[in-house]
Amino acid sequence: MTKTMVKICGLQDVEVLKSMLHLPLDYIGFVFAPSRRKVTPERAADLISELKGWQTGEAPRTAGVFVNPEMDELRELLSVAPLDVIQLHGDEGPDFCRKVQEAFPQVQVWKAFSVTAREDNNVGVNFRIEDFAGSVHALLLDTYDPQQKGGSGRTFAWEDIPGYKEQAAALGIPLFVAGGLHPDNVGELLEGYAPDGVDVSSGVETDGLKDIVKMTAFVERVKQS
Repeated sequence: MTKTMVKICGLQDVEVLKSMLHLPLDYIGFVFAPSRRKVTPERAADLISELKGWQTGEAPRTAGVFVNPEMDELRELLSVAPLDVIQLHGDEGPDFCRKVQEAFPQVQVWKAFSVTAREDNNVGVNFRIEDFAGSVHALLLDTYDPQQKGGSGRTFAWEDIPGYKEQAAALGIPLFVAGGLHPDNVGELLEGYAPDGVDVSSGVETDGLKDIVKMTAFVERVKQS
């Protein structure tokens, strides 16, 4: 049985990263879009360098979160911080994703889709998934928020997941779920909807800082499912 992949996003601090060396993570994310978790390319490079000392098996791969970046921005950043994944959270369409993939063949391209929050009646802005065939390596579902792209700490309507999962499977790519996840609800998500991967940020923080106890609990609950 394939284990669910885990990504912890919004890392900023080298010492916090050192405390995570024992966790069986698949991806670690750095935010380059406007956010309180935003890091500079130089800080990301320091964090990536620290990952080279990962002692427990294969080091996690690194993902950078962007919102409507320019190609020159991506080119300059990748020259400083050698990411494994470019994760696009803005209004980027399939043509842009394809251009990124062609320009930077050494990285994967992930595209985030916004889904209506459970307590909202508004509709998230989405593209047709089938339009992204051949232009992305993974899809990520996050909670639609008109004020920010991800990191809202709110869940979306999980009953929408099966349809997205079916479409992702038709493209032959994994589906990640983000948005309001934390150690106490991730088990329910996995049991009911079994995404290929989960992505967490604020749900493993205390007072805005990554909490190793919460991160450990989250990862254990995912990997034991």
